[in-house]
Amino acid sequence: MFESLSEKLDRAFKNIKGQARINELNIANTVKDIRRALVDADVNYKIAKEFTDTVKEKALGEKVLTAVSPGQLMTKIVQDQLTELMGGEESSFTITGNPAVILIAGLQGSGKTTFSGKLANYLKTKKGKSPLLVAADIYRPAAIDQLEVLGGQINVDVYSERENKDPVSIALNAIKEAKTKNKNVVIIDTAGRLAVDEVMMTEVANVKAAINPQEILFVVDSMTGQDAVNTAAAFNEQLDFTGVVLTKLDGDTRGGAALSIKYTVKKPIKFVSSGEKMETLDVFYPERMAQRILGMGDIVSLVEKAQEQFDEAEAKKLEKKIRKNQFDFEDFKTQLQQIKKMGNLKDLMGMIPGVGKQLKDVDIKDDAFKGIEAIINSMTLEERRNPDLISPSRKTRISKGSGRDMNEVNQFLKQFEQMKSMMKMMNKMPMGRMPGFGR
Repeated sequence: MFESLSEKLDRAFKNIKGQARINELNIANTVKDIRRALVDADVNYKIAKEFTDTVKEKALGEKVLTAVSPGQLMTKIVQDQLTELMGGEESSFTITGNPAVILIAGLQGSGKTTFSGKLANYLKTKKGKSPLLVAADIYRPAAIDQLEVLGGQINVDVYSERENKDPVSIALNAIKEAKTKNKNVVIIDTAGRLAVDEVMMTEVANVKAAINPQEILFVVDSMTGQDAVNTAAAFNEQLDFTGVVLTKLDGDTRGGAALSIKYTVKKPIKFVSSGEKMETLDVFYPERMAQRILGMGDIVSLVEKAQEQFDEAEAKKLEKKIRKNQFDFEDFKTQLQQIKKMGNLKDLMGMIPGVGKQLKDVDIKDDAFKGIEAIINSMTLEERRNPDLISPSRKTRISKGSGRDMNEVNQFLKQFEQMKSMMKMMNKMPMGRMPGFGR
C-alpha cells in the first residue's frame, strides 16, 4: 500500500538530508519532488500544488533547532500536512438509534457488499451490537447470495425479499423486522452500477429519504485513484453522504483517492478495508496513515490488532508453559492462527517502523504459514505436545503426510528448537520485562 508514493517521497527528502540548514534553494528542490510524487500518485495537480505551497511556506518560516536536522523538520512538516489533507483526526461514527440505520452506496465492483459484511462483523465483535444486513440490490441476484454467504460466515441475520423490486419497501420492511427481532443496527446494501447514472442516483436518494439513515457511507475502490474522487463528488451532490470507505487498499493502489477525497468532497474517510477476510476492516486514522506513507510505520495500530487477538487467560497459561520450558507445537500453532487473524502479513510488517521500505520488493503471501501448518498438522497429538518424541522415522512420516520436503521439515524443527532456547533464556528475566508480557 502506497509503496511507490513512499519511495518517491523518501527520495524527495534526500535533497535536504545532510544539509546544514534550510534555505530557499533546497526547500524549492524538495517541494518540487514532493509535488511530482503526489501527481504520480494520481493526486489532482491543483491539490498537489496547494499542498506543496503550504509545505514550502511553513518550511521557510521554520528555524532548525540544534537537535533537529533539516530533513527531520521537512518530514515533520509533510507529515502534518498529509494528516491535515486526509482529515486531521479520526471521524466519529454514529450507531445510536432504535435501530441505527446505515446506508451503503457506491458503484458496482467497489466492494460494497463485502464491506457491508465486514461492517456488520466489526459492529458485532467490537461494539457489542446486534446488526441486521439488508439485501436491497434488486438488480443483481448474486449480491443477495453473496450477502447471505457473508452473513452466514459471521453469524449475522440477512433480510431479503427476492421477488420485491422496490428497494424503498425492502428497506422499510427490514427496519420493521429489526425492531421485531431486537436488532439495534440495520446495514442496507444498495444496488450499484458500472457508472453513475440518473436511475441509480434517484433510487438510492429515494431510499435515503424514506429511511432517514444515521450514516450514509460511500464505498470507493481505492485502486481507481482520481476517478474514485470524481465519482465520490457526483454521489455527494445527490446523497450528501456522511463518510467514505476506501476498499482494496492491499491492491496496487497509488494513494490518490486516500489523499484527495477529503479535500474534494469535504467528507471524512471513516473506514479502510483490504482483502476478503471479514476481520480486515479498520477505522481510518489520518495521522497513522500519514506516518505509514512516510515509512514511519504504525506501531499503535499493530499493537491494537494484537490486543484484539489477545486472550488473557490463554496468555497466562502460555506464560506458565514458557516458564517451565514446555512450549510445544500446539502452542505454536495457536500463535500462528492469532497472527493470521490480524490481517494481511505484508501490511502488518509494514506497520513496524523501518520495515516497510525493506519489504517493498518482497512478496509476502497470506498463505506464508501454510507449509508450517501442514507440518504441524501431520504430527500426532502426542508429537505436537512432546516435540522430543520426533525421531528420524517420524520425520519421514511427517514429511510425506505434509507434502513438504525433508529439508523443510528439518529446518522448521531446528528453528523451533532455537526459539525454545531463546524462550529458556528469557525465563531468567522478570515476566513484566519480557516482550509481550506485562507493561
